[in-house]
Amino acid sequence: MEVRSRADTHAFTTLDGSAIRVLLDAELGNARNQSLAEATLAPDQSTRRHYHAKTEEIYVVLDGEAEMEIDGEWRRVRPGDAILIPPAARHQIRAEQGSELRFLCCCAPPYRDEDTFLE
Repeated sequence: MEVRSRADTHAFTTLDGSAIRVLLDAELGNARNQSLAEATLAPDQSTRRHYHAKTEEIYVVLDGEAEMEIDGEWRRVRPGDAILIPPAARHQIRAEQGSELRFLCCCAPPYRDEDTFLE
């Protein structure tokens, strides 16, 4: 059984500009077909618009509110919302002013920098 604690992880900044804590992936927990990370954005911060050629993502908002853009369509998202991001979909998320945004990001296949293309 693989159990990892958020407390045992360290945040780093990804190519899109978010602070990420990897919870499970191939290196940390031997997940073969997906990865799970926690992302945070400061108030009014946004990720850089980007896409993943092969990876499908699901974001689950835990704290804060944000505006989510996928292929030109914008929607307001709140805690409890789950967002599907298909492969090759251009996307970004922007935290609202006044609150930090925290969300889970599940990637299948697992996240790789080589599959991230910035605009």
